[in-house]
Amino acid sequence: MRQHRYCVIMCGGVGSRFWPFSRANMPKQFLDFFGTGRSLLQMTVDRVSTLVDKDHIVLVTNEAYADMIREQLPDIKPSNILLEPARRNTAPCICWATHHIYALDKEASIMTLPSDHLILKEMAFVKAMDEGMTFVENNNGLLTLGIMPTSPETGYGYIQKGTKVDGSDDTMKVKSFTEKPNLEMAKMLIATGEFFWNSGIFLWKAQTILDAFQKHAPEIAAHFDMGLPYYGTDKEQQFINEEFVNSPSISVDYAIMEKADNVFVKTVDLGWSDLGTWKALYETSPRNIDGNVTQNCKLLSADCKGSVFAIKGDKVVVAVGLKDYIVAENGNALLICPLSDEQKVRQMVNDVKTRFGEDYV
Repeated sequence: MRQHRYCVIMCGGVGSRFWPFSRANMPKQFLDFFGTGRSLLQMTVDRVSTLVDKDHIVLVTNEAYADMIREQLPDIKPSNILLEPARRNTAPCICWATHHIYALDKEASIMTLPSDHLILKEMAFVKAMDEGMTFVENNNGLLTLGIMPTSPETGYGYIQKGTKVDGSDDTMKVKSFTEKPNLEMAKMLIATGEFFWNSGIFLWKAQTILDAFQKHAPEIAAHFDMGLPYYGTDKEQQFINEEFVNSPSISVDYAIMEKADNVFVKTVDLGWSDLGTWKALYETSPRNIDGNVTQNCKLLSADCKGSVFAIKGDKVVVAVGLKDYIVAENGNALLICPLSDEQKVRQMVNDVKTRFGEDYV
């Protein structure tokens, strides 16, 4: 079945919670966070290349990032780089990518995942994805990966497991989805033993997810059905440039997954992080003897503990008395913020844009 397996990688986000280290003109998926010489996007492509043929990897990104994609991934053929003319969240992104693949292969099964996650247990990931693809190829189901929680996180959505699938110890019907909870609620969810982090990684047959759009998100399906004569042709991009902006902006979780009755979860332990917060970066990065994380900078510190220093350029950072802080600088912007207040960063970025202009975001 490998000849019918495809991967869609969504890489159009701006990573505003990592501002200013991640900027609108160079979002976090294009950055080398860990000094490996590979960006998060390149690491994602490396990871899935053992599961699908390179020609079956499809990237969906904003047209502003086309050159960066081509520079970082020169082996991806141009027709597999889908350029969105506007940001419309994950449901329109997935609907277009699925139509693009379905026009080429009516038997396609697709794994869909973000470009900016960290997965430490790569062999476990490959095994889980291979098993998951086999499941959706033999069942009319929409499958997502549920991550075994290690702490009561407030930055993730949660999936409640239901009844087990016959013959499987780790695949269940989904009982419910819960949006990002507060800390007390997160503690309660984990205590039940029934809830897993929502990874945002999905597996399905192309036909199954297209049927789900028709049933649960007809307003999105209607827009993209107009492109049926053009998918897989040289007129596809022109159609998208004209019509994509008219699609509702909504996540696939809201549009499909929370409504459908054929949704399953495969529970996994992958050493996973969505790297969506500074705290996540801190927890997954090497630390010095004082428990500080440094990104691309030279640090001289006294009485500093548990902090993140992320400074672009050849600079020396001298810090005294900082405990559990973020200090991040890139170009014309500097962030100094307690790690405990990092959830405020996204709103502050919006305020910066409003007050000082887009050049600072």
